Formats: sequence, structure tokens, C-alpha cells
Amino acid sequence: MTIATATALRAISRRIDDPTSTGRVLEELLAARTTPPALLALGEPTHGIAAFPLLRNDILAQLVELGYRSIALEVDFLAASVADDYVNGSAADLDTVLATGLSHGFGGIPGNRELLEWLREYNAGCAPADRVRFYGFDAPVEYSGAPSPRHALSALADFLPEALLPASVHDLDGLLGEDADWTNEAAMFDPSASIGDSDRARTLRLIAADLADALHRAAPALRAADPSGYAEAVTHARTARGLLRYHAAMASPGPDRMGGLSSARTDMMAQNLLAIAAQEQDRGPTLVFSHNVHLNPRVAVEAEQPGWSNAGALVAFSLGERYLFVASDASPRSTPGTLQGLLSEVTTGRALFPADALRAALPPGIGSSEPIVRGHFPLTLTDLDGADAVIFIADTDGVQHQYW
Repeated sequence: MTIATATALRAISRRIDDPTSTGRVLEELLAARTTPPALLALGEPTHGIAAFPLLRNDILAQLVELGYRSIALEVDFLAASVADDYVNGSAADLDTVLATGLSHGFGGIPGNRELLEWLREYNAGCAPADRVRFYGFDAPVEYSGAPSPRHALSALADFLPEALLPASVHDLDGLLGEDADWTNEAAMFDPSASIGDSDRARTLRLIAADLADALHRAAPALRAADPSGYAEAVTHARTARGLLRYHAAMASPGPDRMGGLSSARTDMMAQNLLAIAAQEQDRGPTLVFSHNVHLNPRVAVEAEQPGWSNAGALVAFSLGERYLFVASDASPRSTPGTLQGLLSEVTTGRALFPADALRAALPPGIGSSEPIVRGHFPLTLTDLDGADAVIFIADTDGVQHQYW
């Protein structure tokens, strides 16, 4: 690295090693925007390295002082209500909450226990309207497959008054059949094992649309009569349709089958994030935490074959300047002369770099270091195009805790 490059990088770096510096840098980042964000998305380059959730916890503590009143993690939207109940004072056992309220095994990731404990303690001293809520924004799917849409469809149908139910709903149980028909793990890799494109699955997609339409048409009266019940019904409508699309993608034998599955999940993620932003708009912005690849709004689109968008791109398309993305990375064994190598040389502890200034300070065409653990996607020069800022962590050993 040349002296000029090192000097430029050090000049734009903002250390965030303690609460005071973290709060000051976050205030500077937010003040630089003409439109306050509804969602501040903080990405991590992989799951399971403690330094990133701990960074998130420190950032959340400062953002709460700036008026943020919710946090959303890459866990099942529906299951996360268990964790939200806990941070709002429920008597549930914390180990049970971590196991059931944080999907994908994320309850075992260092930093998540501390997060729920901090939220519970903070909320205990607040009026209900000022408490920090906990959300998940992921689809209710796992790496091995997806559940039956029974719960979401049944809950939606049960909420609607009998007079509003479409005639198509009366054979719901028969069409759903056994839950095992939907949860067959072989379907994740064998389209012929999936029920997702069967006649009854296609009929259920029509029923889900009919139920969602009925809910929408009666929304003013239903919400006025039962605000919380209506909000849950909207969630179930969104989830039912998303799950049925996901099962349809599982049944597809096409060459881009995995892309279709990823897109169906991404669409559910984006819809959940937009629903959270809408629900929280009168209370304050939301901190979102997930993998960089889900949150970076930069989308590579080929000229003749548009690719699938990720959740960040879909949300940014709707929110515009009200979506802010901060990427993060670390590389304790970075290669000299790479993006990670240069940031390692000028960072002690943790530092934030404004993305525009960082791009200008880096040599053209600079490469990236190799991944340090499973699932690590080192930031590239192109990734900076979608970021508002980058946080680099130099004081981590990069050890990945096994949570799966």
C-alpha cells in the first residue's frame, strides 16, 4: 500500500471502539442524509463470528438513544414473536426462547442471548409505547425444506367472519391433506418429491388469494374492531401466499430451480421488512441485521436475462432514500494488497468508512482476500456501490461458532 493510499484511508476512517465514538459516528452518518432512514440495514459477511452480532448490539444501544424502537433479524417472522414476548416481559425461559424464537439455529450464535437480555432489561424501565420491539423478517423455511401452509391459511380463515369467507375455503382441510405431504425433505433436491405443483396446491394458491382479497376489502372495519387480530391476519395472508409460492418453486424442474427458491424466500423477506417499516413508522426507525448478500441493494442485471433481486434491492426499490445499508467485513488473515488487506493495515479495533470516500481512496481494480470461514463473502469493490458505509473489524480471530 502506498503512503498516499494509507493516508487517505486513515483520513476517512471513523473509529467506533466505545459507546461515545460509536454514537458520534452514527449521528454523523445519519446527519449526512437528506431523508432519515426507516430501515438502517447492517450486514455481516458471514454468520457465526461473534464480532458481528456484538457490533450490532453496540450499534443498537446507540440507535435506541437516537429514537430507534425496533430491531429485525434474519429469523422466521412468525417464530420471532416468542422472542418479542420475552423482551417485553413474558415469563418464558430464555433458553427455550432462543431455541424456538430464533430460527436457523441462530439462538446459538454468540451475541443473540446478550441481545435479548439487554432488550428485556431496557424495556422493563419503559412505557409500553417506548419499548424496543424484536422482529424476524425471514420466511418460515429452513435449509431442509418448508412447512405446510396449514397454520397460516387456517388462522387467516378463522379470523374472517363467516359472511366474508369465499366458497373455495370450505374444502381447505381436504386440500391441505397431511402435513407430511408438504414437509418431505427429499423435495428440497428432487422436484418430483414436492407437492407444490399438484392440482390441490394450485387450488390452494387460488384460495389463499381469495382469502387475502376478502381481508383487504373488509380491512377498515376489521382493523377498527380488532387491530391486533387484523395485523396477525395480514401476516398470515402474506405468509400463506409466500409459502405456496415457495412450494411451487420446489416442484419446478427448471435449470434455475435454486434461483427460484431463493427468489421466493427473498420476496417474503422484503415483504416482511416493508411490513415492519409500515408498522413502526409512528414509533421510530428499525435496525435490520442480516448477511450482506441479503441487504446490499446493488443488483447485477444482465442485459438480456434479468437476475433475481435480493431483499435489499426490493426494499430499496420501495423505500428509496429511506433505506440505508452499512456493510461489514473482517479478515484476520487478509492478503496484502487486497481490499481487506488495506483496511486491516489502517484499522485498529473497529472503524467505519463512508462508502463514497472509500471507493475514491482505493486503487482501481483492487481485489479481495479469500473467504476466512464457511459462508464468508469478502467484500468486493463492486459491493461498495450498494453501500452507504463499510465497517471493518480488525480485532477478531475470525472463529466461526457452529450454530447449525
